[in-house]
Amino acid sequence: MKRYKTTRILSMLLLLSTQCIYAQYTEKVKPLSLEEIWKVAEMNNRQLKLSDLNHQQSKIEILESKDRLLPELSLSGDVKLNSKFLIYDNGLFSSPQDVPVKGYGYGVGYNLNFNLYNGGKDKRNIAIKKEEETRKQYEVDLQKHRVKYNVAVAYFDLYKFLHFYDFLNAEIEAEKKQLRLIESLHRNGTVLKSDVLRTSVKLSQLELNLSDVTKKIEIAKQRLNVLMGRENDTELAIKHEDIIKLNAITDGDYNDYVDIAFNKSPEYKIVTSDIKWSELNVKQVKAMLLPKVSLYANYNYNYPQISFYPYSNDLWGFGQTGIKVQYSIDNLYKSKHTIARAKVVSNQAKEKAEIKKDEISLQVKEAYLQQQQALESVEMAEQNIIKTTETVRVIRSSYLNQESLLTDLLEAENALLEAKFNLTTAQTNVNITHIRLLAIIGIL
Repeated sequence: MKRYKTTRILSMLLLLSTQCIYAQYTEKVKPLSLEEIWKVAEMNNRQLKLSDLNHQQSKIEILESKDRLLPELSLSGDVKLNSKFLIYDNGLFSSPQDVPVKGYGYGVGYNLNFNLYNGGKDKRNIAIKKEEETRKQYEVDLQKHRVKYNVAVAYFDLYKFLHFYDFLNAEIEAEKKQLRLIESLHRNGTVLKSDVLRTSVKLSQLELNLSDVTKKIEIAKQRLNVLMGRENDTELAIKHEDIIKLNAITDGDYNDYVDIAFNKSPEYKIVTSDIKWSELNVKQVKAMLLPKVSLYANYNYNYPQISFYPYSNDLWGFGQTGIKVQYSIDNLYKSKHTIARAKVVSNQAKEKAEIKKDEISLQVKEAYLQQQQALESVEMAEQNIIKTTETVRVIRSSYLNQESLLTDLLEAENALLEAKFNLTTAQTNVNITHIRLLAIIGIL
């Protein structure tokens, strides 16, 4: 019996210290709303930063493709040692004529090449890079919706557990008062010792549940900190007492949400972008069959002059300017399968778009029905609280009048506490399912 009392005292002291620490902790930290946490996550979330860097890379690739429209210009120079200049004017085995030239030489000059026409490949490459940049932007938007949804899930988990903490804390205080009352009744011989023990067991279980919820609160806070790009142990508090209100569509039906999804959903925009990219790629591959026309110019200074006869040990300059036309005949038979493959890729992109369209329709339907189910669960949970509250009142009164058993009262109290948990869970599910629906259709 002494060991039991010691354990009860230690558990009560531990619970009180936990409550005091939690109260001091929440008083120090400024509570954040869901919208405020979203803003922090949009600025600091590491996944969003990575997506943004990928988007920046695609923008730079557009500039790189535009740079290829500029003419190619190069400077060249060389220094060399010359051997004897021998001319075998009477055959290889005759005595050669030794033309006097300098033992060293050098040259300097430039080369210019400017593409006039290559089947539009350079300009089309810019268009392809722009489409890739657009796709990266859709990926950023998609990642942003996912992060905001994950933040909302973690936020409402914390919201739910904080309410559980309040419910359990209030239930523990009420159970302590009830235990003192039952102990008083036992001393007066009104109730049995077993009633005191059952109430004590329930109180211990409530305290254990409170400890479990406290740990879940810490995990939910750490998850939120990670999603916000902050250190794991950063202090965090939320406005869990406030009613969450979201500025979003509330009156639309399933068809309205589907229409919005096909216009706003980043996932659907990504697959439509893939179709545009594949069509541009088909044109790019077909451009292999077209000639390439370029303007070229070069000019060089060389010493000595040994390129033209008569040779001379003087500095000389020579240049050319003209238009060059190239046509790869081998592409007539080599490009056949390349073009066919590009067309298959384009057809694959179109089929993937249709598949994604069906997937989005199904996702919208599922999220929409889950939202309706969550709303129904809230109504049912509210009715259950009314019923269980009245049940507890009736059974408590009958127990004090020795007309019912303590087990009936404890079961009714547990049912009421569970009904409160269910109501909070249903309310958070309404918000989570609604946010998921907004994320799917692309307006979160």
